[in-house]
Amino acid sequence: MNKQLFQVRKLATAVVATLAMASGSAMAAVSAEEAARLGADLTPIGAEKAGNADGSIPAWNGGMTESVTQGENPFADEQPLYVITNANKDQYKDLLTPGQIALFERYPETYRMPVYQSRRTAAYPEVIYEKAKENATKAVIREQVAFDYDESVPFAIPQNAEEVVWNHLLRYRGGSVKRDLMQAAVQRNGDYTPVKLADEFVFPWHIADGYDPEKDSNVLFYFKQVIKAPARLTGTVLLVHETLDQIKQPRLAWIYNAGQRRVRRAPQIAYDGPGTASDGLRTSDNFDMFNGAIDKYDWKLVGKKELLIPYNSFKLADKSLKYDDILMAGHINPEFTRYEKHRVWVVEATLSEGERHIYGKRVFYIDEDTWGIAVADHYDGRGELWRVSEGHEIQYTEAKVPWNTAEIIHDLQSGRYLALGLTNEEKGLDFDHKAKHRDFTPSALRRAAKR
Repeated sequence: MNKQLFQVRKLATAVVATLAMASGSAMAAVSAEEAARLGADLTPIGAEKAGNADGSIPAWNGGMTESVTQGENPFADEQPLYVITNANKDQYKDLLTPGQIALFERYPETYRMPVYQSRRTAAYPEVIYEKAKENATKAVIREQVAFDYDESVPFAIPQNAEEVVWNHLLRYRGGSVKRDLMQAAVQRNGDYTPVKLADEFVFPWHIADGYDPEKDSNVLFYFKQVIKAPARLTGTVLLVHETLDQIKQPRLAWIYNAGQRRVRRAPQIAYDGPGTASDGLRTSDNFDMFNGAIDKYDWKLVGKKELLIPYNSFKLADKSLKYDDILMAGHINPEFTRYEKHRVWVVEATLSEGERHIYGKRVFYIDEDTWGIAVADHYDGRGELWRVSEGHEIQYTEAKVPWNTAEIIHDLQSGRYLALGLTNEEKGLDFDHKAKHRDFTPSALRRAAKR
């Protein structure tokens, strides 16, 4: 990890923060005394280190340190402690979200949740722990935007909902990653067409060359996605410059359409604009469970609770599985899912007066050990539960990165669902990816389409 590049980011965000502070007050960081809890009674990124009262959630002891090859299951010999079905779900309702309960009711004969021993496997590089502690005493929020942080969670000891959500948005995901993925919009009868995707996800301070910290000071990360299949979509390329302050400078996005051989600006790749090749089953800000600007919602921190969430989903990522094994009518095959009891932050987002979005309310359940959203319940404008998202997380030990191996978005009203991120028949994730700044310019889109 290049500490000089960390310092570049530090200086860039500090400049923006100084300008922001000049025109108004910001939410204060925590004291040095409070930050000293990180690595003591709290984990280095802010979770409760101790287990729960009955021991069903263990203490965190450093996370998964042994090496696991992508596509292998280190817990293959384990059996579920119990299995929740529609028949017995009321016994566990305090550990389930309204969306999860609705899935049992929507698919009473087939949906189930196998619950396993809880294992707190989350682990990060040491430099990420160091930066989290430094961030805790200096990172601030002004007008719903995080400023003055280095690469790591900015608010390891959060004081409000916005800080919790920014921890999700800014959590460490390897710095520079190339991924080969599959996405499928699964119809009510179980039919689907695989959409093969290759994407690059690179934070600017991990750019190999060509990054200009002055010119690109408001760029949070670069994202490029190429559709490899099916034939009717092959060659379509999406490029995003994700801006940090999207109120000042909205997300910059371009699409190259292979049929038209043209590069176009794509302002619709934001908020509730339709997600790429998703058959209308996700919004742009559903990707990675939630992304982008947070300005359309009023945010409330409900608190923390114990919840059954997808976790250590190595079985779902097993390279011996085919997509036909996993994808079935209504939901993915429960034989390959794993749920564990963990503590989560609960955050409610209610659409602000005068704003427009297809989701009138969203409730996010955010894993304390990773700051990743594990479950999200989405409500329509009438207040009716509409969609339920789950992030099936694993620990990528080669990079010390906890991240989803699949995101599933269930549409309760239509009976369809979107499975995004599966890698069983793909190469998977490359955390040693070397990217150049010129790879993320609009002129590079045509080159990407031909690869």
